[in-house]
Amino acid sequence: MGGCHSYARTRKAVASTKRVEFSEIDGHKLKNNNTQAVPCLEEKPYLLQGYVSECIANMDIRTLSVLPAGLNEAEWMASNTIAFFKNINLLSSALSDFCTTKTCPTTRGPGDVTYYWSDEQGKKVKCSAPLYTDYSMSYIQELLMDEDVFPTGAGTAFPKGYVFLVQRIFLYLFRTLAHLYWVHFWDVVQMDMHPHLNTLFAHFVAFGQQFQLLEPAETAPLEDLISALGSYHGF
Repeated sequence: MGGCHSYARTRKAVASTKRVEFSEIDGHKLKNNNTQAVPCLEEKPYLLQGYVSECIANMDIRTLSVLPAGLNEAEWMASNTIAFFKNINLLSSALSDFCTTKTCPTTRGPGDVTYYWSDEQGKKVKCSAPLYTDYSMSYIQELLMDEDVFPTGAGTAFPKGYVFLVQRIFLYLFRTLAHLYWVHFWDVVQMDMHPHLNTLFAHFVAFGQQFQLLEPAETAPLEDLISALGSYHGF
């Protein structure tokens, strides 16, 4: 199976970017020159033009997501799901020094929503972000390695319910990215990784929208970021 674009660096970036103080932001840099936007931006620095406009390369995100002519849709979905998992797992691992049981005793997303893990009995369990991420990545990796779910043999059919399982994978990957944006964005900036995060998130969301793999209710807390990235990066 093929893969999608790789966004990972071969080495960890050196921390060099100074954290922006909001008192230093010129009024003209705020949306509509409205100073009332400052509290929102202070809570959501990923919406600042200087950050949200950056990506690793000029690319047509929408074209990257569309099914190529003559290719099986399930195969295309599988190859991209694998690539998204690898890139998101790599990015999350690069920030593991910042995301610990001490800094993140719960798994928070935009608007301070708390993500719970569901155990084998379906019971919701509140856990630290590192543990939630470990559960998520282990679950996804197990599915990806299961030949009955993601077959690699030529001509092997994908199982019934395959799309539902891909939707579950996308749910956990989205929550991983949402946690990074909400809790660790300054850490991402410090490591100069925000262009990578933006590019990966934009492609991930565009692909999810293209194949209806993301529930609007799940993505709603980051809809402002999705809209901003869409206006800058064309999806």
